Amino acid sequence: MGAVSRRSLLGMGVGAAAALGVAGCSASGQSDAEGQRVKNAAPARPKLIGDGSTADYGKQPNQPGAPERLEPGQTPPQFVIFSWDGAGEVGNGLFPRFRKLAKDHGAAMTFFLSGLYLLPEDKKHLYLPPNNKPGASAIGYLNNDHIRETLGNVRQAWLDGHEIGTHFNGHFCGDARTSVKHWTPAQWQSEIDQAMAFVTKWRTNTGFDDAEPLPFDYRKELVGARTPCLLGQENLLPTARKLGWRYDASSPGGRQVWPRKKQGIWDFPLQQIPFPGHSFEVLSMDYNILANQSKNSTKAPPANYPGWRKQAADAYISGFRRAYETNRAPFFIGNHFEQWNGGIYMDAVEEALKHIANERNKDVRLVSFRQFTDWIDAQDPRVVRKLQGMDVGQRPAGGWKSYLAEV
Repeated sequence: MGAVSRRSLLGMGVGAAAALGVAGCSASGQSDAEGQRVKNAAPARPKLIGDGSTADYGKQPNQPGAPERLEPGQTPPQFVIFSWDGAGEVGNGLFPRFRKLAKDHGAAMTFFLSGLYLLPEDKKHLYLPPNNKPGASAIGYLNNDHIRETLGNVRQAWLDGHEIGTHFNGHFCGDARTSVKHWTPAQWQSEIDQAMAFVTKWRTNTGFDDAEPLPFDYRKELVGARTPCLLGQENLLPTARKLGWRYDASSPGGRQVWPRKKQGIWDFPLQQIPFPGHSFEVLSMDYNILANQSKNSTKAPPANYPGWRKQAADAYISGFRRAYETNRAPFFIGNHFEQWNGGIYMDAVEEALKHIANERNKDVRLVSFRQFTDWIDAQDPRVVRKLQGMDVGQRPAGGWKSYLAEV
């Protein structure tokens, strides 16, 4: 494992979303019984909730079967989780592109929706961000057409079997008092309450009376998040635990090892992965790769694009291979719906997903964070502790059959 360079910018993964013009700040058909996806038809008459912005469509379609415990000596699956921060569609077709990619390859993903993307700008006074002026936001409000597109894509994503988490609202980064870095647990509660309101009251706020409701009860659906810029987790977790959330994906600089809990919540960090051509590692997110290639510029000389695209794809594939061939630690990848440097990072993610999907067998599962949480919560705690005892790139002593034979 190479040394980690300061240039990996561990706390900045999601951070420059607004400044860099991002709309979004981001599995599982296997052959065994657990991997079979359960297809449930949506009810003909779903029960509307509140003003009809959301509705109870019953059990989510296209989910894996009930998770099973590993048998003694059984090799653990290789989980890969692709996630998307912001999850707004601004007419560039990226949200539907990756929904289709996921469907084509039997994958589930997690979409961390920014609540503000469902609030019209002429209603921005309704947003009261902690330590900021009313209506302030470091990301832009969407126009009505893009709100409609976002609603349609979020709706279909859930029906396809994906998870809808939260990326909160205004995306305030940095070290200033206004940043999420300094928010208290009570302020996180306020931010979450407002994100919930924007998602569950979009019909009232937009006046749209011809759009279909989101097909889930968000108060039940929401079990995890990623904070803006990977900041503020320490004070978020007490609030998340009080709300009954099951995981948080906000830690920067994680390593490719089996996750542990923080304050009773599963901690799923972005991870340091091999960066081809360098002795240091890079965080498993598009922005961090960009920062190391073009020093935060989103429009570098196009002559660099082919090499950088390959380098980005190879970084993800290298991260996957290292885990798959050694400790089988779940691999977490974060992205934004962006078109930086000619869209090369979107192409790299697509190439990596196709590579993993085409190479996989029943041991590789492309899932959402929620689905992975279901699996790990179902395991024998003694087995989980054994898995957590393995370091990055460490193979099980004597092979899996021996290492997990008795716990």
